[in-house]
Amino acid sequence: MSDTGFFEKVYQVTALIPYGRVTSYGAIANYLGASRSARMVGWALNNSNKAEVPAHRVVNRKGLLTGKHHFKGTNLMQQLLESEGVVVVDNQIQDFDKIFWDPGKEL
Repeated sequence: MSDTGFFEKVYQVTALIPYGRVTSYGAIANYLGASRSARMVGWALNNSNKAEVPAHRVVNRKGLLTGKHHFKGTNLMQQLLESEGVVVVDNQIQDFDKIFWDPGKEL
């Protein structure tokens, strides 16, 4: 699969993450059958530049906002999550297990 095809599949899955929920780069990679490609999922989201791709809802496996430096403005990722009711303290999603959305189970 080309990078472009993989990136498009990442965007399709990311677009399905429900409002107020989050998932991880690894969960998306696992769902796409590319379990060792969590970093590639991050690159795809960094290159999305599409309003319909809610990249702010994708965090690392521990619930940390590791991709926040790719958003314009210092706290845009956190602000977008908080506007959806997600609580973030020190770049860490609170109640991560409760709001985690696993595409492998949900789709």
